[in-house]
Amino acid sequence: MNRIVNAYSRPEHATAHMQPELWAKVNRLLVRKAIAEFAHELLIEPKLISTAKDWSTAKNWNCYTLGNGSPELQYVFQARRLSLDHWLIDPASIEKQLHGRPAPLDALEFIIEFAPLLGIREGMMPVYLDEISSTLYGSAFKHATKALSAAELAEADYQTIETNMMEGHPTFIANNGRIGFDVQDYSRYAPEAASPVTIVWLAVHRDKAAFSCVSDLSYERLLNEELGPNLVRDFDTRLRELGLDPSAYLYMPAHPWQWFNKISMGFAADVANRHIVCLGYGPDEYLAQQSIRTFFNISHPGKRYVKTALSVLNMGFMRGLSPYYMQATPAINEWLGNLIEQDAWLKENGFSIIREVAAIGYRNRYYETALKSDTPYKKMLSALWRESPMSQLQPGQKLMTMASLLHIDTSGDALVVALIDTSGLDAAAWTRHYLKAYLAPLVHCFYAYDLVFMPHGENLILVMEDGIPVRVIMKDIGEEIGIVNGSMELPENISRISYAISDDTKLACIFTDIFDCFFRYLAAILVEKGVLEEEIFWKLVAECIHNYQAEHPEFAEKYQRYDLFAPEFIRNCLNRLQLNNNQQMLDLLDPEKSLQFVGTLENPIAIHAQKARPEA
Repeated sequence: MNRIVNAYSRPEHATAHMQPELWAKVNRLLVRKAIAEFAHELLIEPKLISTAKDWSTAKNWNCYTLGNGSPELQYVFQARRLSLDHWLIDPASIEKQLHGRPAPLDALEFIIEFAPLLGIREGMMPVYLDEISSTLYGSAFKHATKALSAAELAEADYQTIETNMMEGHPTFIANNGRIGFDVQDYSRYAPEAASPVTIVWLAVHRDKAAFSCVSDLSYERLLNEELGPNLVRDFDTRLRELGLDPSAYLYMPAHPWQWFNKISMGFAADVANRHIVCLGYGPDEYLAQQSIRTFFNISHPGKRYVKTALSVLNMGFMRGLSPYYMQATPAINEWLGNLIEQDAWLKENGFSIIREVAAIGYRNRYYETALKSDTPYKKMLSALWRESPMSQLQPGQKLMTMASLLHIDTSGDALVVALIDTSGLDAAAWTRHYLKAYLAPLVHCFYAYDLVFMPHGENLILVMEDGIPVRVIMKDIGEEIGIVNGSMELPENISRISYAISDDTKLACIFTDIFDCFFRYLAAILVEKGVLEEEIFWKLVAECIHNYQAEHPEFAEKYQRYDLFAPEFIRNCLNRLQLNNNQQMLDLLDPEKSLQFVGTLENPIAIHAQKARPEA
């Protein structure tokens, strides 16, 4: 159900959730996150103070002060320092002193106050502040909505969980910018608005567009399954009425926002010359997923996801889709699907993917001719279809996004704790099941095939039984996998997924993407909620890796070269990337050169390295 009343008919409704008390709450939460993440990336340096306040007497909690070099400004707060240099901060404890007097917490002011330390250039600042404002706007909306409790979500269905998530990427401060959306767009297309969306369909001329699919699918079959033969015939008739030959065109979906805001004007010449013909809305309703440009079919959940280009700026990138990458996407997915299907260990452990089975990319000749470099202007009109995970479920199983394991509801309760309670297991046993389902298959892919994913919470779907993760499904394959420093022969048409980087950067595919960008937060929630000490959590991580390595002595040489029990690993700083360039934080043609490495982090499983393991 749409959670925002039409903002154009009643403009005051666009900001109905922006109340002083709620605004203060979401600013406090974002300032907490900013202090924690900027300190983690060594951009700011809170100082331990000896004079403890009454609320600082709990075990392992201390008082810290933070300044920007000005004697007039000081933040004081209570925090606990955890592994991986994680700052677990009590949000209620944060106090701001300005000119010796208490001042309200203001996330925008915080960014401005610490801008010199953050290293954000003046030219980047307006967009970054816009993203912070938009993130706060979305946070206020989520907190104002009568969202389900953690206990209720533990029993909820897949899409209910998806639309109830409170937080975006756990690392990025400005993680819900969506620059380009107005408030009406927000009410229609933001995943938390939970508004059913119908997709715009276009006919695009084959001279400027390319379709590709996996070998067990065809263009005709895809359209019949997604649109139905009657609607396909209607589309053909509309083209003939315009004097056009349907066989010269491909039918493709487009995000409604993209059609009204980008394609209809930015591709006006192509529209006028009938290279693009708008056919209207499709028959099915969809829900936007957390990735915002991906839609789940709620009219027919067994049908495929649709992912479309969406030219809004969000978290360091314009969210387009490259027509060139789209051409190889189905082939990459088919290759990976076959690899996983033929791997007996992965099959036994239930690891699977949902394939991106078809794609269409359209090229605008004006931008292609005028712009030689990689640019969002070349990525404004592409789409792909991804398999639905519903067909992979067994009786008694349900799905939930792995991002939900970091979800904290509006009352401060954690969904992961509710799941543990539902399961009937203790926290250690539950975590052991989770690590076997999630971490072990990724370690296997890493050592057996030099295969890495982008395994953050939004890219993983957990298959649950009685509140327990039993296996995982990986998605977002075509743009986010790689064969790194590998020797595997790949077909020429998918060779772009193979690349060479330094050994330290390759290890970051585990250390950064899994340890630092997901386990760090999960462990902190378990600690904060008092259900599992972090020493036990990281011991379980080490146990999972040791168990895998003991089962697979054939990779002993790789265990030595790529040592997951190394004393330390490089600190890869994601906010520094966005602060450095919030328009395109990575050069996608050479991402390693853009990465921001600052010092190292102590590996929390290094103390468990001495357990017997295979020798090379």
